[in-house]
Amino acid sequence: MHDLVIVGAGAAGLGAARAALEHGLDMVLIEASHRIGGRAYSEEILPGVPFDLGCHWLHSASLNPFVEIADRLGVAYERTTNWSPALRLSGRWADDGESDDFMRYWEACDQVIEACRTDGRDGAVADIVDRDSPWVSFCDYWTALMTSSDSDRVSALDLATYLDTGENWPVTGGYGNLVARFGAGIPVTLNSAVERIERRRTGVRVHTVSGVVETRAVLVTVSTGILANDRIAFDPPLPDWKREAVAAVPLGTHNRIAIAFDGDPFAGAPSSIIDMDEEVPMLLHIKPYGHDYAVGVTGGRFAQWLERAGAGASVDHVMSRLKRIFGADVEKSARGHLVTAWGGDPWTLGAYSTCLPGRADQREVLATPIDDQLWFAGEATSPRFFATCHGAYLSGIDAVGKIAALRDETRTDEEAS
Repeated sequence: MHDLVIVGAGAAGLGAARAALEHGLDMVLIEASHRIGGRAYSEEILPGVPFDLGCHWLHSASLNPFVEIADRLGVAYERTTNWSPALRLSGRWADDGESDDFMRYWEACDQVIEACRTDGRDGAVADIVDRDSPWVSFCDYWTALMTSSDSDRVSALDLATYLDTGENWPVTGGYGNLVARFGAGIPVTLNSAVERIERRRTGVRVHTVSGVVETRAVLVTVSTGILANDRIAFDPPLPDWKREAVAAVPLGTHNRIAIAFDGDPFAGAPSSIIDMDEEVPMLLHIKPYGHDYAVGVTGGRFAQWLERAGAGASVDHVMSRLKRIFGADVEKSARGHLVTAWGGDPWTLGAYSTCLPGRADQREVLATPIDDQLWFAGEATSPRFFATCHGAYLSGIDAVGKIAALRDETRTDEEAS
């Protein structure tokens, strides 16, 4: 019988597996997909040019353990927090007065959300910001990017609890590549989806498509999207308090739509544009890190709708915005695309988590183990670094530390008796 089975080889599962080996636990890591990394995944948008379909930024970099890991493994990133997007509205570039007014509103939204943390009150982000402002559509859009859910479904208190140092550094070498290199050498069983977890007094039986594994404890690191959709059966069923926590911290949708180009149809363009010329704004990254592609970013219900419309519709939508800004000829230079679809990804069923309004306490409940046999980790369980790769990673390490301490305590009691 193993000491621990870890379900899911994303950042949480890989961090947990490394920690388990360091603690001397007899560990088995199981992954349903054909690869490790979970929502950290890099492909190439152009030959030799990584593009992150999932996480991309070393958020809160001075507190982020993946900075040291990137340094050690030689994965490139940029130490920059400078970001000055150009504002596009009514078919033109905003003037200085409009840009200043936009920034004041953005800062006011941040302040009213932060006040929820200091006051200890909660509510939907949509209900506490100034909705009479002409810039309110951007607040709704930006909230959907940060949380993958629309502002009426986002707990302002939870959002305010997130620990943001303002150091958000892009992994130009690919965050997915970084996590994959970190996980290289960790023993993992791929293509082995867990179908049922059976808890008994003498231990736990983990039923996978590849067979049954017996263990003393299980650490579940899959997304709340997988848990909410009952992709894993539990015997006995999860208690009501746990299911309520899963429902209170759902996954939303956040997608990136990248289009590669021949040559440089964007000569002299700003590197980041906030396009306000449609009902739903869009952030456009132009020639990231000097490479010949552009990216449109979507979140929330609009991202979900566009994903369901298909990759072609997503590309057409971003292209229409680029043509309106740079002229119709820009389309002639297009040479390919990459479009994410996290809502339909069978191993996550969403992008990342947010707490529903009034449920900001549920991340801690989600992380609470059941009978010291069934443990939980992942970005959704992180109280300060949720929706991030390093939050998932740290949650896995923390859970294994507690599991190892419980093992040591049990051994001590057995020796004393």
